[in-house]
Amino acid sequence: MKITESPSLYRQLEKMSTGELLVNINAEDHKVAGAVEKAIPQIEKLVDVIADKMLAGGRLFYIGAGTSGRLGIVDASECPPTYGVPQGQVIGLIAGGDSAIRKAVEFAEDNTEQGWKDLLPYDIDIKDVVVGIAASGGTPYVVGALKKCREQGITTGCITCNPNTAVAQQADYPVEVITGPEFVTGSTRMKAGTAQKLVLNMISTAAMIKIGRVEDNKMVNMQLTNDKLVDRGTIMINEATGLGYDDSKKLLLQHGSVKRALESFGLMK
Repeated sequence: MKITESPSLYRQLEKMSTGELLVNINAEDHKVAGAVEKAIPQIEKLVDVIADKMLAGGRLFYIGAGTSGRLGIVDASECPPTYGVPQGQVIGLIAGGDSAIRKAVEFAEDNTEQGWKDLLPYDIDIKDVVVGIAASGGTPYVVGALKKCREQGITTGCITCNPNTAVAQQADYPVEVITGPEFVTGSTRMKAGTAQKLVLNMISTAAMIKIGRVEDNKMVNMQLTNDKLVDRGTIMINEATGLGYDDSKKLLLQHGSVKRALESFGLMK
């Protein structure tokens, strides 16, 4: 039995008070960060190859099913507005297609050929990296996609929450975060999902920093898609240049990003 499917350490959940449920869920959640910490050496290797491929013109693909697929799509969708990378440089795919983001598509994850078919329209090649996300480590949709990628010489990685899995066998750079049994037996949207989210945050954030999308500790390439981000960018320019708020905002809107605005001011190369 996979560890993620093993029985919960807790029994008679329906008899617990609300407070007991929350305290016990939180106790299990505390274990997740430690499990991720143990996987940092694996995550480091994956980040380095992603950054190298991106600097050479490659893309990052996430592919998964269910919760795992949705988490990949969330991470991919946040890279352009946060770091100003082009749409299509980080891509998330889910078994069952876009409709599966909101509603489960029955048996979509069981098709061993569909993952590769979903990658083909993107003209995927050896410059790219494909990261399979599968808490169980055995999702056929993901395993099949990675297997085909390796056959084509495409670099592969994975994020899984079980050891010695089929998906890890097809990954050049496996990341195994062993989170243990779930509070509700087999409900991998809980600890396993949290672990996957943490690892995805680490991968995309570290990779974006390494390819030059962050200066100091600031998102200088972020897209100005709402008033909050315009205000954040204005304050960055104000702090860097000493200009007043209104002049800083004018400079930001004129150039479209903090980085370009500061370049025009001679403060950034």
